[in-house]
Amino acid sequence: MTEFLSTFEPATGALIAELPVGDAHAEVAAARAAWPGWTATPLSERVETLRRFAEIVRDRADAFADLIACETGKPLWEAKTEVDTVVAKVAISITAQAERAGERASEQPGGGRMALRHRPHGVLAVLGPYNFPAHLPNGHIVPALLAGNTVVFKPSEKTPATGAFLIGCYHAAGVPEGVVRLLIGGPDQGRALAGHDDIDGLLFTGSARTGIALNRQFAERPEKILALEMGGNNPIIVWDDPDLDAAATLIVQSAYTSAGQRCTAGRRLIVEDRLYDPLIAALTRLTDRIIVGAPHDEPAPFMGPVIDNDAAERLDMAFGKLVGMGARVIRPLERPVPDRPFLTPAILDVTCMAERPDDELFGPVLQVSRAHDFADALAQANATRYGLSASLISPSRERYEQFWTGIRAGIVNWNRPTNGAASSAPFGGIGWSGNHRPSAYYAADYCAYPVASAEVEQAAASIPIGLRG
Repeated sequence: MTEFLSTFEPATGALIAELPVGDAHAEVAAARAAWPGWTATPLSERVETLRRFAEIVRDRADAFADLIACETGKPLWEAKTEVDTVVAKVAISITAQAERAGERASEQPGGGRMALRHRPHGVLAVLGPYNFPAHLPNGHIVPALLAGNTVVFKPSEKTPATGAFLIGCYHAAGVPEGVVRLLIGGPDQGRALAGHDDIDGLLFTGSARTGIALNRQFAERPEKILALEMGGNNPIIVWDDPDLDAAATLIVQSAYTSAGQRCTAGRRLIVEDRLYDPLIAALTRLTDRIIVGAPHDEPAPFMGPVIDNDAAERLDMAFGKLVGMGARVIRPLERPVPDRPFLTPAILDVTCMAERPDDELFGPVLQVSRAHDFADALAQANATRYGLSASLISPSRERYEQFWTGIRAGIVNWNRPTNGAASSAPFGGIGWSGNHRPSAYYAADYCAYPVASAEVEQAAASIPIGLRG
């Protein structure tokens, strides 16, 4: 009997689709069988195929955005930006492929040349998250296909319909069905895929807990590439008399876009003591204006629900735990619709807490603390095992140089939000945020391996010393 996976709208609870659960072994076998043909396909043809994919996505943009909005709960305007990013990824990846994984050659003294080429790994598994169910896996899949790999993609069990739509666009563009495969399922299918002997690597975006488990699993398999994009407990420091209304806007964009369900979301706000009262006043005024609603509501909401009721309940428990540990509530975390996962943007002052849990609360919860000097602010910002994104809001370039030098993060911004990283730059962090395999523009690096060759037209060699006459 065929097993099905159901997917529901967070905003309404309505059923979106029921999709048949797949078999990891069958999908890997199909990708393995297709690999010789795809890797032998000239790069120029792979490029043109993926350009057609971008056009297919552009043609289907409205339906794609509507599905993403329904399945994730994010506002329609935000889902449209995700589709735009899927399209843009192709051109960016083509440029990155040429720059970071193209062919190079140089003439050598005495004749011959040194050549550098790159080869694909083979079959790559991609595990995608629910918060950007099209953009983030696509950020792995496009460069993997360009490099000549085949792919088995397992979307999050919370957003399988978006994953199916994405793969349908690849196939409609002429990517052979064996070259990019879709594996529908839950944790069991994910584990089966990650542990399959016949994959040559795994490209993962998701939680630190799962990423660390994968890191342990792959520790004894050095022949397999593993690229981990994990979470962040990202700090924002406000210092040196910035425009407070602008600062509040940057904080709101950092903390509450996507209902806080971004790995780069601002989770901790660290404020110069003398700026605390006026900044909090500006921040709460703006936060109180945020519209929380369903994806297609009018007027358009800034925030939708979190992904499901389980996520909302976990956030509510974590919020209550912080309050129990001594945090002071500035704005509560509330559920305006009791049986749906809508949450209001919350703010807690954690300055007086003896211990602050270093947890990524994947939702609209901002923790605020005071700092008496900049060294204290930096120490608080770095008091995390994560190291993904960090931002300084300050008019002082000198302060920014001090911040850039002292902060531990892979993305360091000045007077910009912590989120919204550009696909034309590398994306990754340190600590529990990744394993030094940055994605986005640098994804080409983990989708192929370099091969160095010393080459001459004719064999000629001698041994001038150490031989008997």
